[in-house]
Amino acid sequence: MFKNKFWLSLVLAIPVVVFSPMVGHLLGYHVPVFPGSTWIAPVLGTVIFVYGGMPFLKGGVTELRSRQPGMMLLISMAITVAFVASWVTTLGIGGFMLDFWWELALLVVIMLLGHWMEMRALGAASSALDALAELLPDEAEKVVDGETVTVPIHELAVGDVVLVRSGARVPADGQVVDGTAEFDESMITGESQAVARGPGETVVAGTVATDNTVRVRVDAVGADTALAGIQRMVADAQASSSRAQALADRAAAWLFWFALTAGILTAIAWTALGSPDDAVVRTVTVLVIACPHALGLAIPLVIAISTERAAKAGVLIKNRMALERMRTIDVVLFDKTGTLTEGAHAVTGTTSVPGVAEAELLAYAAAAEADSEHPVARAIVQAATAHPEAAGLGLRGTDFQASTGRGVRATVDGTEVIVGGPNMLRELGLATPAAIAAPVRAWTDRGAGVLHVVRDGRVIGVLALEDQVRPESRAAVRALQDRGVRVAMITGDARQVAEAVGADLGIDEVFAEVLPQDKDTKVTELQARGMTVAMVGDGVNDAPALARAEVGIAIGAGTDVAMESAGVVLAGNDPRAVLSMIDLSRASYRKMVQNLAWATGYNIIAVPLAAGVLASAGLVLSPAVGAVLMSVSTIVVALNAQLLRRIDLDPAHLAATDTKDRATAPSERPATAPAH
Repeated sequence: MFKNKFWLSLVLAIPVVVFSPMVGHLLGYHVPVFPGSTWIAPVLGTVIFVYGGMPFLKGGVTELRSRQPGMMLLISMAITVAFVASWVTTLGIGGFMLDFWWELALLVVIMLLGHWMEMRALGAASSALDALAELLPDEAEKVVDGETVTVPIHELAVGDVVLVRSGARVPADGQVVDGTAEFDESMITGESQAVARGPGETVVAGTVATDNTVRVRVDAVGADTALAGIQRMVADAQASSSRAQALADRAAAWLFWFALTAGILTAIAWTALGSPDDAVVRTVTVLVIACPHALGLAIPLVIAISTERAAKAGVLIKNRMALERMRTIDVVLFDKTGTLTEGAHAVTGTTSVPGVAEAELLAYAAAAEADSEHPVARAIVQAATAHPEAAGLGLRGTDFQASTGRGVRATVDGTEVIVGGPNMLRELGLATPAAIAAPVRAWTDRGAGVLHVVRDGRVIGVLALEDQVRPESRAAVRALQDRGVRVAMITGDARQVAEAVGADLGIDEVFAEVLPQDKDTKVTELQARGMTVAMVGDGVNDAPALARAEVGIAIGAGTDVAMESAGVVLAGNDPRAVLSMIDLSRASYRKMVQNLAWATGYNIIAVPLAAGVLASAGLVLSPAVGAVLMSVSTIVVALNAQLLRRIDLDPAHLAATDTKDRATAPSERPATAPAH
């Protein structure tokens, strides 16, 4: 809307300016005269006022009714006064020389440009609530008399039994009544490891069955589901964080009262001095120039350039207030999995019994897991592929079998190989060999997942699988603390796992064993301590916390819901990009303040002069000179905003990772275990 109104108003404004006697006098040219030429500016100026000025007029009425004057009321006051004064001059009423048609046209055009730039820079974000709704399937397979019938999910009722196939989403909260499958619950919990669910265990709407088909009895539908609860929390959090007033609006509110007061005092003073004509001229001039073009462009220009610079650094700004607030952040609260950590399994340690080499252990484990699509299997295969000696053995598995929640077995090189966790080991009646018990116990104590490799009925070694800490995370934490910002971490993991990560990264505060629905409560807890919070997360369970925090920052590799709930989206998964946002916020805020200081400072000087406070000394600001100074003010703020292009927002430059972090092999890095 602002774009369309801007272009048409700009086209109409050109002849208005050209045929303005005031502009002709200022620039030293003779305005073309022909029959009807004197009506060009009034007619086109009226069209601009009604068509281009309507958003501001409506906004001004809204602000007036809510008793919250701001930018819209300031603009609408200026263009209305200019419109009325110009028609009075055109019609020859009272003999006033207040031809403001050109100023009215330029004011509307520049204000439309400023608002269009701001809207284009911020973009239109789709609703987080809509994104949540899209996590549910449109239809479900309802079991009726042993047969499946496809029905819309809104027709499901408590007590119905639905069939959830491998790869499909659960349509409603319920309990598994038949079958066992591993469910990807990362969209709810944020944790990467699939969780085995069997008969009698609860599953949540929106989660995905990854490997088997199960039957689920529906326990909750519609507004009673966990996903609906998250929707309500997001809506409440968004409502609570939408009440802040932007910097430009506060400046405009102050300027509105300043101009109104100055106008009233001017009218009273000149009338008391016995010059009613001067009272009208001075008052109109004050009210028109009180709305400088610079104020309309000061903030939008900074936001547009800041948004462009941020996008080049991989930071997408969706909310203007997020840009302004980021400079005031006291604490950054990071979700652990997928944010500070890789969010995917990796083999971080191996130990084998005497006589079995590490390469041999990895090769047998990878051969057995090769046909599995489980994330753990992919991690093992990847580790073996990256190990030159293991890959060189060229082992292949056949007769693959998977047992949900236990492990896999296959025939490798003519021998039976089983890879599995503690449940599998107990079923086989085996124990960890004493020779490798110490490292296995150390892995278990820090919360790592351990998988035993069994060949021909004998344990030949153990693999540790964990969710690795990103090397960039260490650099991000250090750099944030150097900037005086506290760093906190929140996770659903066990406390010993969380504390290990916190100690490794040097994090100031750790929230462990936090239930998904309680994450936004922790944000509220920090806010209750007087802290301004930025939340960084990637899962559906992070959405309420992202909306509740003063600034929500979503990792771009995360879920759509998290991204829609946040005011800022990191296009990549580098936590150091938070530093880019902080530095940009501080730099852009400085430019906003500088531009507003110039725009309002011009008014502080120009308005009294226009009011005639120095008239006795022969110094009076004419309407024409005041209008020219307004244009100069606009050029100054535009040039000042361009200086933002010099800021360096490259995360690698703001917080370089240590050489040892980049060089350390994955299996040697301190790491954390996924939730079990």
